[in-house]
Amino acid sequence: MGAVAMAIDDVETMERGGVRCKETKEDTVLLQPLVHGGAGIRVVALQSPRLASLDVFRGLSIAVMILVDRAGGIWPAINHSPWNGITLADFVMPFFLFIVGVALALTYKRISSDKKSASQKALRQTLKLLIVGLVIQGGYYHALRDTGYGVDLERIRLGGVLQRIALAYMVVALCEIWAPRKYYDVSRDKFALFKMYYIHWVVAAAIVVVYLALLYGVYVPDWDFTLVTSSASDPEVLHVSCGVRGSVGPDCNVVGYLDRAILGFSHMYQKSIYGRTTSCSVNSPDYGPLPMGAPEWCRAPFDPEGLLSSVSAIGSCFLGLHFGHVLNHRKEHCARLYDWSVMSLALLTTGMFLHLLGMPFNKPLYSVSYMLFTGGAAGIVLAGFYFLVDVRGWRSSTFVLEWMGQNAMLMYVFVAEGVLIALLKGIYIGSPDNNLISWIVRLVKHGAVA
Repeated sequence: MGAVAMAIDDVETMERGGVRCKETKEDTVLLQPLVHGGAGIRVVALQSPRLASLDVFRGLSIAVMILVDRAGGIWPAINHSPWNGITLADFVMPFFLFIVGVALALTYKRISSDKKSASQKALRQTLKLLIVGLVIQGGYYHALRDTGYGVDLERIRLGGVLQRIALAYMVVALCEIWAPRKYYDVSRDKFALFKMYYIHWVVAAAIVVVYLALLYGVYVPDWDFTLVTSSASDPEVLHVSCGVRGSVGPDCNVVGYLDRAILGFSHMYQKSIYGRTTSCSVNSPDYGPLPMGAPEWCRAPFDPEGLLSSVSAIGSCFLGLHFGHVLNHRKEHCARLYDWSVMSLALLTTGMFLHLLGMPFNKPLYSVSYMLFTGGAAGIVLAGFYFLVDVRGWRSSTFVLEWMGQNAMLMYVFVAEGVLIALLKGIYIGSPDNNLISWIVRLVKHGAVA
């Protein structure tokens, strides 16, 4: 998830001439900490003009993702919300998409006349993300469970975290490259950035309108699915009654309907994500046995990174892009922090208002209220890290997160997705069960007993 490769790790070196604290003759760089000197606060040059706070934010998102993936089963409170609501885990995906947007604003800060080459670069990066996503989450590499490799192409999962990031990256990058803009004086016009990038907002608004029109306007018919059991010779076909419009429940929503119709059951996420809802678990919000009379859909596939929900997720990337535009055009720390704080509070308030009005926070559907609220939260976190790391210079206390953010692709593939563990499990003596990981587990248990 680390806006992997260029997507999340693509904060290129910023030009020193475009990031000054104020209009002076001195070539002071904005991405330098303010430290206390004998004559008060002054600006001190750093070796690297890289935006450290964005790396720290990315590293924090990676760390939270690893935490909820590994400990979510132990502490259900931090695991993804069973359906409606927001938990710690539900902030991870929108945070990554937000970071991608900020990074894109920095990457394409100076658009050359050769927009074709820039577009080709963006499309190549999109393709890389898609390929890595299919390999990691499509089913090719499943040595966490055994030492096998490969996947039946008739059952490969087409959705996924990196696939969603790739879609958002492509749309936002091409918009940033090709959308015409007229420059305004940001020091005199408080709405200058909205006027300058109005096409971006039009595109983002159109995406939201299309998402809402489909979510609440498409008729969802009854549907059947075949329950995958150990007895392949006697499959069980289950029926789900719908015949409704505008449902945002687990059984009859348009997000699942479009995935079933376009992707097909065999190319969706096969584990039921409804398993911790009160309708599907006696231990909700933890996993547990099905309650008596549990509905059929409790055992149906549903893709948490589906087609329509990924369309809505593009909005999180556009929000990050605007925060990146503020970074590019506002020249003083306080101006940037003020704009970010106002925008973040507006997003948090609007998202909460929609939630209370009946558009619930929902990560599997990527509801608009969820997108806005988590975007505001991401803005607050970015502003906080920016003040602490890039303004105040608190680098030593965040160096671990910064390193993780600078190596996001490595951390995501090898740690978060368990590839490192899978590789270690491939080292065994005599039997695959007698592998390196099993030895380590036995040593840890022995040490705990001792």
